[in-house]
Amino acid sequence: MGLIVQKYGGTSVGTTERIAQVAQRVAGYQARGHQVVVVVSAMSGETNRLVAMGRELGGDRPSAREMDVLTSSGEQVTVALLSIALLELGLTAKSYLADQIRFRTDSAHGRARIEQIEVEKLRQDIDQGVIPVVAGFQGVNDQGDITTLGRGGSDTSAVALAAALSADECEICTDVEGVYTTDPRIVEGARRLSQITFEEMLELASLGSKVLHPRSVEFAGRYRVPLRVMSTFIPGPGTLITLESETMEQAEVSGIAHAVDEAKITVAGVPDVPGIASKILGPVGAKSIEVDMIVQNTGVDGMTDFTFTVKRQDYDTTLDLLKEVAADISARTVTGDNAIAKVSIVGVGMRSHAGVATKVFDRLATENINIQMISTSEIKISVVIAERYVELAVRALHDAFNLHQEPA
Repeated sequence: MGLIVQKYGGTSVGTTERIAQVAQRVAGYQARGHQVVVVVSAMSGETNRLVAMGRELGGDRPSAREMDVLTSSGEQVTVALLSIALLELGLTAKSYLADQIRFRTDSAHGRARIEQIEVEKLRQDIDQGVIPVVAGFQGVNDQGDITTLGRGGSDTSAVALAAALSADECEICTDVEGVYTTDPRIVEGARRLSQITFEEMLELASLGSKVLHPRSVEFAGRYRVPLRVMSTFIPGPGTLITLESETMEQAEVSGIAHAVDEAKITVAGVPDVPGIASKILGPVGAKSIEVDMIVQNTGVDGMTDFTFTVKRQDYDTTLDLLKEVAADISARTVTGDNAIAKVSIVGVGMRSHAGVATKVFDRLATENINIQMISTSEIKISVVIAERYVELAVRALHDAFNLHQEPA
């Protein structure tokens, strides 16, 4: 029996009743001979509640340092409650906050990155049969200030802890039974994958799948930590995220992701000269706005059109910014569309299967769905389409690649 790091998200610990159920689940693992370390998030909705209070007093930009102190308190509540529940079952448990372990990060409040974890205390606990219950999402910098890791931070905490402890597996216990071929709320025949590669999962997470945060998958892949996504309350093996191997079935496509928080901006009629992309995107980057897909048309008569996508929340800011830039670069017009969506197919099998792109384009054409932009990589094809067609596109592509069936 090995060492397992388990992470329980906000919905899994959303009430005291659920925390008691998690304690029973952890007890079962220890009874079967496993050594267990538990990482928990704040109770469901608690972080949002704390953020709202901070903004009520501090406006749109309250102190980042103090917001980290505030929002990290949600996890402190959860580790204490779960430890109490485990102790009530007759087990030995001990709660830990980030500064007690020295979960060291940089000083980027609200989006800190992990630099080192001191696990000696945890190893001593584990060797003595204690179950450490660790607060996710939080860290501490060299000045002793509390930091937080940003969205998906508890997943990243768990994976980093599993890497530092050389755990046999890291289990992300959540409200879904694993990673599916696509969103089962859209496609009734979506199938749970028994396993998927780190590379595929990183693409799916980055492209809209909300099961795991990309940072946690990236961390797991870098340190080769076997990662399993599984349900907290429904028994089952979940989905194992692991290294690619020759024994893994390599279907053309493993999964389909979609994102509806996209917006498109076109700067038309700009001089087709070296450096024009920098003049357009430089001011955007200076505002910390993330650019995703980029298309520059072939120049005609010394002029070209430049189109790119941003998150929908940044649409108005980016559009206003580029209307100011347009005069400086002699652009003809700046237009935008904030009713688009991105649909992506992902699979390591695309490396060895020809004609995947053609199948995507043919099926979307059959459904009379116009493709506005295309982006590809070795294991991914993404298309931008009108948002109103996103569910139709996902269903059509899921059917086209027979994702409801196990690979032959």
